[in-house]
Amino acid sequence: MEDNELIILYEDNHVIVVLKPQNVPCCPDESGDDNLLDCVKRYVKTAYNKQGNAYIGLVHRLDRPTGGVMVYAKTSKAASRLGEQMKNGGFEKRYVAVLCGVPSKKRGTLENYLRKNSVNNTVYVCTQTEEGAKFASLDYEITGESGGLSLADINLHTGRTHQIRVQTAAINAPVYGDMRYGGEKAVKGKLALWAYSLRFTHPTTGEKLRFIAEPPKDGSPWNLFDIKLK
Repeated sequence: MEDNELIILYEDNHVIVVLKPQNVPCCPDESGDDNLLDCVKRYVKTAYNKQGNAYIGLVHRLDRPTGGVMVYAKTSKAASRLGEQMKNGGFEKRYVAVLCGVPSKKRGTLENYLRKNSVNNTVYVCTQTEEGAKFASLDYEITGESGGLSLADINLHTGRTHQIRVQTAAINAPVYGDMRYGGEKAVKGKLALWAYSLRFTHPTTGEKLRFIAEPPKDGSPWNLFDIKLK
């Protein structure tokens, strides 16, 4: 991504909250493509005339095709404290997604055990006793329906790789554009999954912070729905 495309939602001496574009990695990966973490580093180095490398700590991740709100730490102390919040459930992460199909229950909790296949970078639902199984939990509410698609507001309780995509596919309502997990039911297009809300406690002041960013409603399939974020 170009440096001038960086959208900053909030910044102080300890944290920086930015908007992650879809299809941009949140940190360096095997693709070697430019990524958001390095873009934030370049911004900090230029904006504050820092010599050498600027420290930016990765606190949490978003899948490459997912866009939305992300926070990075600007100090190692902030990174450590935010990391502890992540482990202890101190982050509230809400997503909005367009699903192919309409779940039989308009609201509910999805709980599964998931395992990642590192060879092909896919995740699948497994039994609790399977080696490498990790518990995954989310709440969802269907807030709109249009043309066989549904709009889901999702509160993520655990942060497993591809979690939302795998768990919604498991109830026969895969995320729009998810050709990896959606099977024959998937609709081809840009993945309609957006991290719209992030709530956490400031690592030094203790202030409760929340940041919200709407999905790009100017394009399909978002423009099929009247999106009202919680």
